[in-house]
This record gives sequence, C-alpha cells and structure tokens, in this order.
Amino acid sequence: MADVPKREVENVEFVFEVMGSPGEGIDAVDLGDALRALNLNPTLALVEKMGGTKKRNEKKIKMDEFLPIYSQVKKEKEQGCYEDFIECLKLYDKEENGHMMLAELQHALLSLGENLDDEQVETLFADCMDPEDDEGMIPYSQFIQRLMSDPVVFD
Repeated sequence: MADVPKREVENVEFVFEVMGSPGEGIDAVDLGDALRALNLNPTLALVEKMGGTKKRNEKKIKMDEFLPIYSQVKKEKEQGCYEDFIECLKLYDKEENGHMMLAELQHALLSLGENLDDEQVETLFADCMDPEDDEGMIPYSQFIQRLMSDPVVFD
C-alpha cells in the first residue's frame, strides 16, 4: 500500500468518505481537491498528469489507486512555501515597505502561472485580503499568511 504511514492512510480514508461514495472511490475530477484536503499543493498540470480529469463521471479513483498518487505528489518539490511567495511579491514592493498595489496582485493572479478567473480572484480577496488603503496598496505578507493558513475553495 504505497509508502504512506498509517495515520496518513486514516486521513485519506476520511477524505474518501467525505468526497466519494463507498466502494466506488472519488471522481477523478476531484483528485486535486482531495490532495489539497490532505495539505498538499499540486499544480493543475500535476493533477492532470496523475490522472485527474476535467469532466465529472469520466473516471473513478479507488483508494488503492489514490495512495500511490498521494505518495508521489507528497514528494513533489514544485510546491512553494511562504518565503517563496513573499520573495515573488517583493518584486512589486516599490517602496520596500511590505505593501504592493492591489491592482498589480490582481493582474498577476489573472495572467501569470495557473491564472485564476475574475470570480476566483474576488473570492480570494474577500477571504484573505485586508481592504486596500487610499493609495490602492495592500500589505502582502498578511495576504499570503491567510492564504496559506485557510485554503480557499472554489466551486
């Protein structure tokens, strides 16, 4: 059963209980969400590579298929940490005071990497963002802290 410790197997079983149906497993479209519920941070490309689908009911993933996927994703090194994200946002901090323009963050989220859509950015800002000041600036470290402590779920 892959190289997954017993405690983590129990967590996986719980996620399967919540997200799937008994005996059938989880829908492959929910693979990324299941991995994120287990505190992993796979990219969309990695989820697709591991067998995730874009349409519901195309494929089911059973527990014995999921454990090796979980184990492999857990070993991936492409996950950023708090310090990585802060270093990226410092590029937009022109005054080097821990603040950046909200519009620049919004542009980056909408156009760089695994870009989000407008609705997802609005949800993200509502859940994790302090209001911008009179000059359109936001403290980016608090944004990253909230984002990493409370994962935002997009429907």
